[in-house]
Amino acid sequence: MSFKLVAGPLRRLAEEAAKPGNENKPYFLIIDEMNRANLAKVFGELYFLLEYRDDRIYLQYSPNEPFTLPDNLYIIGTMNTADRSIAMMDAAIRRRFSFIELHPQTEPVKGSLWRFLQAQQLDTTPALLLDALNSAIDEWDRDLMIGPSYFMKPAAQNPAGLRRIWKYELMPLLEEHYHGQLTRAQLQERFGLDQLLERLARR
Repeated sequence: MSFKLVAGPLRRLAEEAAKPGNENKPYFLIIDEMNRANLAKVFGELYFLLEYRDDRIYLQYSPNEPFTLPDNLYIIGTMNTADRSIAMMDAAIRRRFSFIELHPQTEPVKGSLWRFLQAQQLDTTPALLLDALNSAIDEWDRDLMIGPSYFMKPAAQNPAGLRRIWKYELMPLLEEHYHGQLTRAQLQERFGLDQLLERLARR
């Protein structure tokens, strides 16, 4: 058995971005939940290039070919602020990236579910519920607020589908977040679907 060394996604993207004629075309490498990885191992030799784009390095497995990061190649990493592993992120990585908050209660995420539902001419009840849910969560921890993607699914447009999302996706997530702080009955009282619908009906 033998193994063939092949270029990874970053190297392939860098080579494509560096081709003549592509200099003004932006290329993006998106790393989802990058804080969950061992970033020192993931980036390794690239630490240097992330800070000094004009330089080149020779990689361990390609010692005869210089490698550079073109100026038109952008690396975007997403992170969940509710994840405790962010606190342990390598300081070297923190220095090499700009951090931009995308919070459910700040633009451009704020109101995105309302805009999506209205553009699709769909029932806006899911947006009302999301606002009510996040208002209840905000009393405890701003970083635990729920994003709009749960309610952009077709299932959120019918009562049975909405109830499934709440029971099998949202409530387990909230149980994990509030483990040891709230009992299941307390969670249901504060964040349960029926309870939120009842509060909305009283407005």
